[in-house]
Amino acid sequence: MSEDHMHAPTGAYALDALPDDEREAFEHHLRGCPACAQEVRELKATAARLGTAVSAAPPEALKGQVLERIRTVRQLPPRVRAGHDMPQRSVAGRRGYLPRLVLAACLAAATGFGGVAAWQYQEARQADQRAEQARAETADMARVLSAPDARTVTGNVKGGARATVIVSRGENSAVFLASGLPELPQGKTYQLWFDDGGKMRPAGLLADDGGRMMEGDVGGARGVGVTVEPSTGSPRPTSAPLALLGLPT
Repeated sequence: MSEDHMHAPTGAYALDALPDDEREAFEHHLRGCPACAQEVRELKATAARLGTAVSAAPPEALKGQVLERIRTVRQLPPRVRAGHDMPQRSVAGRRGYLPRLVLAACLAAATGFGGVAAWQYQEARQADQRAEQARAETADMARVLSAPDARTVTGNVKGGARATVIVSRGENSAVFLASGLPELPQGKTYQLWFDDGGKMRPAGLLADDGGRMMEGDVGGARGVGVTVEPSTGSPRPTSAPLALLGLPT
């Protein structure tokens, strides 16, 4: 690899995607390049975080909500052994009373547990959808990080955070990584932008530290910006950029 390209394989190395000969050469380069070593550490940490994103733990409130629903479900009447004393009713009365009582209990149970089952099914479906989205985004990020033409730019974010952008012109995609982002007030979020020669194009929202695929094609973007916007995002920046990183060509 040429001297210019010795800094490029950080993403592929972090994902163990380099062949043996190139890995050995890059590890030799890492021993004398603190910038690449730091970048590799950040990329490996992000890859580990992305790996945990596909798991879906049950909501903390699930147990309490199920127990609360159970309290509202009527129980079946107690079983009575043959010959046990019980208030005398006419045969016709008992025949009409017991089935109605059992039916009422069954209806109450079906209503209560049916509601719980429907709620649990909906929760499970939503968890599956979130997990699938996380898996798809993880695969997209790995594709960009391991692209042969992947290039990296790193810079500071106002407030003490660090930002890294990995861009692949061949894949027409970019990944944004951040660490140390300050927590924002309620109703605010970080928003990413592609800088098309002075015109800012929305590229997705970022709630906190970590990595994410930037939305949209890289196209001819010359840079990437970060601003603070309302939690739903904005079609154009409403605040001064916290960071503006130039993209390598």
